[in-house]
Amino acid sequence: MPFNAEVAEVEVDNPLALDPGEKIMAIRSIRSDPLGRLHSHHQIDEAQYRGGRAFQNDWERAERGPQAMDPTREYVDGARSREPVTESQRQAVLRLNRVERELGTDGAALVHDVLVLGLTMDQIGQRRAVRTQRWNDYFARRFRECLDRLALIYGFATEAGTQRADQRR
Repeated sequence: MPFNAEVAEVEVDNPLALDPGEKIMAIRSIRSDPLGRLHSHHQIDEAQYRGGRAFQNDWERAERGPQAMDPTREYVDGARSREPVTESQRQAVLRLNRVERELGTDGAALVHDVLVLGLTMDQIGQRRAVRTQRWNDYFARRFRECLDRLALIYGFATEAGTQRADQRR
């Protein structure tokens, strides 16, 4: 393992298990994974983590970024025809629209910066021209609130569970 590796131990399903549900310990890289880092340091709970991962999954599914030319397809006029939108892409876009409505513009931008772009709270502050520790703390607190909301939206938490977590803080 490289000397500068940032890793965390995680418990995962054993792919070679004879009995379903058997777990093993594995090592996962958390260098470019802010959500994984927060979870491994117990700064967010399982529901927040799974809500964040569901958002990332929807973002990847809905994204139709740059695509390479397919030489097996017939050349017509040089313009590439768009691939049809799949049902899973359509559902992902609908969920992302709901997320943006519920989080608001600022919350959705913060979640995008952390979960899609992989920015730290310090980098988010720099992008918004606010570089004090107080702002970093605000962004971190607001991000955890957004993760609570994502956990509710994606069904990993209930309203009562979120209220209990707020009372503990």
